[in-house]
Amino acid sequence: MPRMTAARAAVEILKREGVSNAFGVPGAAINPFYAALKASGGVNHTLARHVEGASHMAEGYTRAKAGNIGVCIGTSGPAGTDMITGLYSAIADSIPILCITGQAPTAVLHKEDFQAVDISSIAKPVTKAATTVLEAAQVPGVFQQAFHLMRTGRPGPVLIDLPIDVQLTEIEFDPELYEPIPVHKPAASRKQIERAVQMLNASERPVLVAGGGIINADASELLVEFAELTGVPVIPTLMGWGIVPDDHELNAGMVGLQTSHRYGNANFLESDFVLGIGNRWANRHTGKLDVYTQGRTFVHVDIEPTQIGKIFAPDLGIASDAKAALELFVEVARELKAAGELKDRSAWAASTQERKATLQRKTHFDNVPLKPQRVYEEMNRAFGPETRYVTTIGLSQIAGAQMLHVYKPRHWINCGQAGPLGWTIPAALGVATADPEGTVVALSGDYDFQFMLEELAVGAQHRIPYVHVLVNNSYLGLIRQAQRNFDIDFQVNLEFENLNSPELGVYGVDHVKVVEGLGCKAIRVTEPDQLLPAFEEAKKLAAEFRVPVVVEAILERVTNIAMSGTDIASVNEFEDLATDPSHAPTAIRPLTAS
Repeated sequence: MPRMTAARAAVEILKREGVSNAFGVPGAAINPFYAALKASGGVNHTLARHVEGASHMAEGYTRAKAGNIGVCIGTSGPAGTDMITGLYSAIADSIPILCITGQAPTAVLHKEDFQAVDISSIAKPVTKAATTVLEAAQVPGVFQQAFHLMRTGRPGPVLIDLPIDVQLTEIEFDPELYEPIPVHKPAASRKQIERAVQMLNASERPVLVAGGGIINADASELLVEFAELTGVPVIPTLMGWGIVPDDHELNAGMVGLQTSHRYGNANFLESDFVLGIGNRWANRHTGKLDVYTQGRTFVHVDIEPTQIGKIFAPDLGIASDAKAALELFVEVARELKAAGELKDRSAWAASTQERKATLQRKTHFDNVPLKPQRVYEEMNRAFGPETRYVTTIGLSQIAGAQMLHVYKPRHWINCGQAGPLGWTIPAALGVATADPEGTVVALSGDYDFQFMLEELAVGAQHRIPYVHVLVNNSYLGLIRQAQRNFDIDFQVNLEFENLNSPELGVYGVDHVKVVEGLGCKAIRVTEPDQLLPAFEEAKKLAAEFRVPVVVEAILERVTNIAMSGTDIASVNEFEDLATDPSHAPTAIRPLTAS
């Protein structure tokens, strides 16, 4: 049997599990693993500037392509604790990433050795498994189990902690004999799906709520086929946006307190039956449950049995992988359609599209400083249906979700539940690494951008091009808007007069200088007519120099974006609504009079 270090065995397993890219920062306690990475070859490594950044790069890499598992690597102590935020955001959104940390020697783990922290205990609440490997011979089995766990059931992250002496110990291991453990996913029965379709067929105004689990299962085409067979309108969740193209005749819009369309909420409130697949009834999607559920029958399909009934009790719950369930949904629907037993939903579907053409928000403003709505309007013009958008949280994300357009799964890559500031830059780098020839466009407010902007240097060093739209109002905009309920405007102001850039006025940080100092390109826009040319120039610069290109739009200081603090029936529209087609010229459907 061949002999090699446990670290080398771990690297060989990574390759046989399909890993081709990793993101990380070396250090003393993980150097044996890095030595094995170099000696083995076959795994490209991207050096991050911050270990949290490496974890978000791994997330972006996983989210960009079906089957990907991003790997992040760090040394002992603070490297592991830095990656906890990445593990949290990954488990919250059911994203499989593998976090590998170095550790102090096993003999001193409980002796307060330098950078010796019990990272497996810290990580357990935000992973599917977190293990400190104490015996070198267990390393192959622990890595084998990690990949099995990440892919089985509801996907999620795993952490493996490797003491330095364990990494260096030689073990007997033959990579040629290694086999991944088969993945297990629960599957619906034919009887369950027949009952769900029977309930759907008995309703008058059904909708399908398509969640991120459908994307995780790579089942978007099946969802679209089922919707088209039955004629039932589809409401994608924020994590499921792109499953059905925005311009599809059965796309009824998104629902929620914040990242929602006016017509999406209105369409849902008219429904009487909801089939949710791969969704978790997130609170910012549902709002108050009495409003969301009243007068509706619910069927919930989810891969995680304990997810069913967690938020409210559905009328029928089915524990199943989304793809397995949708294959049966399509099969049953085909049979009923051939037998002429499916209801005609054309009038109901047409009514959802009528709302789509009448209930719109205004985007065309000529104000200087810029209104953010105009930025998204011009983004719709500049970036086509192949664009992958990446963003995390804030008014920029909320307004973007209300006004941008997405046409394909994995083309809206959003940290949905955790929403850590600083996520966008490293995640975009991970996405662009996974899709080096694609069009990747990130969207940030100024505070999200400033949290981890050092990661732009990673894009410059490793030649990872993408376009980053930075909307700058020098404010914590979402928190300021929330503080209206407390009648305060406190500790949310970021403005100051920059002594080195007086031309900025009170907008403070000179992002153009910072971006250029990190080896990237930047364009500042102050007037609406400059936006489209700037976006076109950014695409050219990214292609020519193969680095991130930032387009900074200087916004008015205060804009309140439409949202509700309570329920989906009472969204506060702060701005003028669209009453003429010229008010929303890039809307999916031209505005018609209500």
